[in-house]
Amino acid sequence: MDPLLKLLTMRARESVDDLAALLDEKPEAIRARMADYERRGVIRGYRAVLDEDTAAEDKVVAIIEVKVTPEREGGFDHIASRVCRFPEVASAYLVSGQADLLLFIEGPDLRTVARFVSEKLSVIPGVTATATSFMLKTYKSHGFLMDPPDEHERLAVSP
Repeated sequence: MDPLLKLLTMRARESVDDLAALLDEKPEAIRARMADYERRGVIRGYRAVLDEDTAAEDKVVAIIEVKVTPEREGGFDHIASRVCRFPEVASAYLVSGQADLLLFIEGPDLRTVARFVSEKLSVIPGVTATATSFMLKTYKSHGFLMDPPDEHERLAVSP
């Protein structure tokens, strides 16, 4: 991975000048690469990683494993495209294992998420089964610890 992309995933708020200094490159070169990545869709956006527990945002996040019957033309893509158009779907992935799709669903409360599963998701032709889990607490998100340890805390060493 391009070191610029790696750096942006953890420090997207850095100025172009700071990014250039960290990468030992000229700011113009960094600006041009970033613009190219944005134009080509490699960089889809920039966002803050929030600690949901302390942001006081009341929402429910569900992780839904979805089994589907792939279509003859297009496999999983058509169903995934249809599912992704629902505003409740925050993220969607094609995965290996017991499920075919892994969805992250957001809603204001448990009832709204349950209604999404029963009234919107499960009735899509080709969806054969769903398994829903609810996020209770986030320990780490996008590489960031939500409750970082004390810098001076030492790990216990046993004899």
